[in-house]
Amino acid sequence: MNAAATILVDASVVAKRNLIKIKRVPDLLVFTTLSPIMFVLLFAYVFGGAIDPTGGGAGYREFLMAGIFAQTVIFGATNTGAGLAEDVKKGIIERFRSLPMAPSAVLTGRTLSDVVNNVLVLVVMSLTGLLVGWRVHTSWFEALAGFALLLVFAYAFSWVMAFVGLLVPSPEVVNNASFVVIFPLTFLANTFVPLNTLPGPLRVFAEWNPVSAVTQAARELFGNTGAVDPAMSATQAWPLQHPVLYTLIWSVVVVAVFAPLAGRQYRRAASR
Repeated sequence: MNAAATILVDASVVAKRNLIKIKRVPDLLVFTTLSPIMFVLLFAYVFGGAIDPTGGGAGYREFLMAGIFAQTVIFGATNTGAGLAEDVKKGIIERFRSLPMAPSAVLTGRTLSDVVNNVLVLVVMSLTGLLVGWRVHTSWFEALAGFALLLVFAYAFSWVMAFVGLLVPSPEVVNNASFVVIFPLTFLANTFVPLNTLPGPLRVFAEWNPVSAVTQAARELFGNTGAVDPAMSATQAWPLQHPVLYTLIWSVVVVAVFAPLAGRQYRRAASR
């Protein structure tokens, strides 16, 4: 068996271990899905009428869903960091190190298991969105491509959180640190409001924010770009004119940078 196949087999075992943990501690999945459901309901019914009063908020709900999807899968990546931090704290990493397995399989398995978790969350959120009036106006292939792009971006971001989780001393620090970074990153974007509602400097940041790109790409693939007045979301910024490409570029760059960093930090954590 070659090295790549060995890593893949070992990673699948680690991923299975993480998924079994969800089965044995279902509270993890319950609370992971409750948060985005609450966001959908609160934004749809509390802010929807104010932002789209003529349509009673119906148009805003379609505009909203891609942003909620993007925010949720990015926050879902914190599970990677928190899980690795917990494994380091409990000495699980040292046990992994003593086993005849590829070191990179631990990180690969952890990130892959969180992709599966994000799939389950997206299914629950999609059903919630359908209940509040969200609809897909494109083909099933384009819709699946939208979900796939969200998962690719989340997978890339999970490598950032893997590095952070191995760097900090506890899961609590990972959660607090990630909230401070991810919360403004997802709100200073086109996730919940059209870009023209932002003042000049913040609008420029939002236009080049990769979260805006993945959100815009999902909207286009779901056929939700006309959910609110198109003039309100109009921009000539290159990332939002080519959101799919920009999202893929960011995903490749993030994995290329943070996968090696996380691997190096894993070796340091295992040797403590």
